[in-house]
Amino acid sequence: MWLVIALPALGALVLLAGGKRTDKWGHWLGVATVAASFVLSLILFFALLGKDEGERQYTQHLWNWFSAGSYSVNIDLLYDPLSAVFLLLITGVGALIHVYSVGYMEHDERRRRFFGYLNLFVASMLVLVLAADYVGVFLGWEGVGLASYLLIGFWQHKPSAAAAAKKAFVINRVGDIGLSLGASLIFVTFGSTSFAVVSAHADKASGATLTAIGLLLLLAACGKSAQFPLQTWLLDAMEGPTPVSALIHAATMVTAGVYLIVRSNFIFSLTEDARTGVIIVGTITLLMGAVIGCAKDDIKKALAGSTMSQIGYMVLAAGLGPAGYAFAIFHLLTHGFFKANMFLGAGSVMHGMDDDVNMRHYGALRKAMPITFATFGIGYLAILGVPPFAGFWSKDKIIETAFGDNFLVGMCALIGAGVTAFYMTRLMLLTFGTTKRWEKGVHPHESPKVMTYPLIALAVLSAGGGLLLAGDWIVDWLTPVVGEHEEHHLAVGAVGMSLIALAVVAAGVAVAWFLVGKRPVPKEAPSKVSVFTRAARADLYGDAFNDEVIIKPGVVGIRGLATVDRSVVDGLVEGLAVALTAISATFRRVQNGLVRSYALTLLGGAALVLLTLLAVNFG
Repeated sequence: MWLVIALPALGALVLLAGGKRTDKWGHWLGVATVAASFVLSLILFFALLGKDEGERQYTQHLWNWFSAGSYSVNIDLLYDPLSAVFLLLITGVGALIHVYSVGYMEHDERRRRFFGYLNLFVASMLVLVLAADYVGVFLGWEGVGLASYLLIGFWQHKPSAAAAAKKAFVINRVGDIGLSLGASLIFVTFGSTSFAVVSAHADKASGATLTAIGLLLLLAACGKSAQFPLQTWLLDAMEGPTPVSALIHAATMVTAGVYLIVRSNFIFSLTEDARTGVIIVGTITLLMGAVIGCAKDDIKKALAGSTMSQIGYMVLAAGLGPAGYAFAIFHLLTHGFFKANMFLGAGSVMHGMDDDVNMRHYGALRKAMPITFATFGIGYLAILGVPPFAGFWSKDKIIETAFGDNFLVGMCALIGAGVTAFYMTRLMLLTFGTTKRWEKGVHPHESPKVMTYPLIALAVLSAGGGLLLAGDWIVDWLTPVVGEHEEHHLAVGAVGMSLIALAVVAAGVAVAWFLVGKRPVPKEAPSKVSVFTRAARADLYGDAFNDEVIIKPGVVGIRGLATVDRSVVDGLVEGLAVALTAISATFRRVQNGLVRSYALTLLGGAALVLLTLLAVNFG
C-alpha cells in the first residue's frame, strides 16, 4: 500500500529537486510512477476482491507521527472497498492525464516541473484517501491544496493565473478551518481521531455534538469540492493548463469533499440535521453550476460549471444517507471518466485552435478533429444520461433516490438534468456543429496520438462505466464501509423515473437546438441580454457577494485594527520610549565626568545619611 503513494511522491522529489539534468526524460518518469501506482492499485483491488465481505479491510502501520500526552497519531494506511475504488480512479485516470500531458506540454520549457507538480498532486490525493485517521486525511488535504495552488498558477507570468491560484488557496483555507475544527472536536469527544475508534463510539456522542462535527466536515467539503458558498474559486481555476483542470475535476481535488462525507458516514448517519445541510448545499450547487454553464463562452469554464453541478449531485446523494452513499461514489466514478474525457477533449480543441478558448470562434470542428469529436461526443452522451452510457446509470439513481426522500429535492435534481442537457448541447453545437467561425490564420487539426489515445481510453470508460452497477455490484461492494443500502421505491418505478428523466433531457436538447443550432452564432457575445443571462455570466454574483459581505467589511475591519495598532499599541510603546528617554536625559546630567562633582555628591550623601541617623537616635 505504501508504495502506491511512495512512487509518485518519489517522482515529484526527483523532478523538483533533480534540476535541469532531468529535463529530457523527466516527463516520462512522471508518467511511469503514476502508471506503476495504477498497476499496484489493480493488484491490491483484485486481492481484496477475492476476500469475503467481512475481511475486506486492511490497516498498515508505518510509523508514529507524533504524541502529546496520552494522545498519539500514527501514520497508518486503511485499505477497504471505498479507498480501493478511489485508488483506481486517481491512478488510472491520473496516468491517462499524465500521458496526455506529454503532448499537450511538449513545447513548455518548464514541462519537467509541471510533471513534478502533477506527481505531487496524485501523491497527496493518495495520502488523503488511504489515511486511517482524520489527522492523516488533513495531511493529504493540505498537500492537495498546495499542489492545486502550484498548478493553477503554473503560468504565473499571466496575472490572471497568479490571481486564480491565490483565490483558490485562500478560499480553500476557509474550508480547511472546518476540517481542522471538526477533527479537534472529534478528538475532544472521542479521545481519538482514528476512523476505527470514532465509528465504534459514534453512537455514544450527543446529537448536538454529532451535528456540529457533521457541519464542520461539510464546511471542509464545500471548500475542496467547490460547493456553495465556497464555489467561486473553481471557474477561475481554469487559468491553469488544461490537464490540471482534468485532474482537479475528475480524479483529485473536487472529489475530496465527497470522499470525506462518505468516509464519515458513521457521523452523518446519526445526525439528520447535518444530512439536511448536506442535501441543501448539494441541491443549491447542482442548480447554480448548471445555470452558470448555460452562459459561458469559454469552453473550459462551461465545463467547470458542469463540474460544480455534477459534484452537487454527488453531495446531494451523500446527504441522503444509507440510501445514497453508494450512488454518490458511483456517480463520482462515472463522472471521473466522462469529465476527464471532456476536459482533455477541450484541451485537444484548444490545441487545434491556437489555444483559443472562446467557443464563438469554433464551429464545424467535427470534420477537422474527428477523433476529438467522437470521444467528446461519448462524454456528452454520458453526462446527459443517455442509455447505455455511464451517466445514465449513476445520475438517474441519484434522481430516483432524491424523489424517494423528498419530492422538492427530486424535482430540483430532475430540473438540473434538463439544464445540463441544454448547456452541454449548446457546447457541442458551438464547438463541433453550426458553421465555421474560425479566426484568421487558424487551421484546426487533430491532436497527436499521445493525446488522442487517452481520449479513446476515457471514451470507452465513459461508455461502459455503467457496468459498475450490474447486479448492484457497487452497492454490495461498498456495504462493508457505508452499511446496508436503503432502497426507495417510487410509484412510477425505476423505469418510469428513467423515462421521465430522458424526456426532460430531450427537452433540454431541443431547446438548445432551437436557440443555438438553428440560429446564426455571432462571433462576439451580445451585450443586450436578459437579467438571467447577465447573472449567469457573472457566476450568479458569487464574487460580488463575497466582495460585499466578506472582502469590503474585512478591509474596513483591518483598517480599524491598523488604526488601533498605530494609535494605541504603537502609541503606548512609543510613549513609553519617549518617557524613558526623558528620564534618562535627566539622570545623564548627573554623570558629567567631573571628579569634584562626584566628591561633592558623595559628601552630600554622607551628610544626608548622618543627619538621618541623628534624627532617628535623638528624634
